[in-house]
Amino acid sequence: MRRTRQIYYDTFSRFYDRFVAFHSRDKRGLARIFLVDQVHVQSGGSVLDLCTGTGTLLRLLQGKVGTSGQVVGVDFSHGMLMAAQRKTREFPNVGLVEADAGYLPFATGTFDVATCSHAFYELKGTVQGRALQEIVRVLKPEGSFLMMEHDVPANLFVRALFYVRLASMGAGRAITFLRQEKKVLQSHFGSISKIVAPAGRSKVMVCRK
Repeated sequence: MRRTRQIYYDTFSRFYDRFVAFHSRDKRGLARIFLVDQVHVQSGGSVLDLCTGTGTLLRLLQGKVGTSGQVVGVDFSHGMLMAAQRKTREFPNVGLVEADAGYLPFATGTFDVATCSHAFYELKGTVQGRALQEIVRVLKPEGSFLMMEHDVPANLFVRALFYVRLASMGAGRAITFLRQEKKVLQSHFGSISKIVAPAGRSKVMVCRK
């Protein structure tokens, strides 16, 4: 199953950005800019971007840490990382690592901040739980995890359509996670806060150790 998903995303990487640009209501990428604005890290710090995809967030994050800092994008799809490499080759403070979100190849306490944009809900099986454990492990003692996802619509009809869409994507676990999201996150982090993005229908869950 994992290999099948890798092949899917490797193939999807060839036209992923064009697909997003065509379908997105956030043409200027304001939601991701908003996410990066919530990242509090000093110059020279380190940021991990989980499920980085084609690396759109990396270009924004590298400016937060300065030339002496480090941003690392992780994805299990080689194709996605190749697309990310083309976007970030001009930035020497950006690194790319091919790895599973549930088994991060980094030492304990490596990063000041971890981010994940519109990808965590798509993690399958037990990977979500392992990924949260790994995020906590690789963060420094005062580190934080910022997870951006689509928010659950307030309108009942639109909410129903939202759940139908997730189910049609085979994201049944995402629906389960959504219904107990705060409780699950609180089992791994000391404090949780939710910020609704002004652009798009997204939210940022700010999780601190």
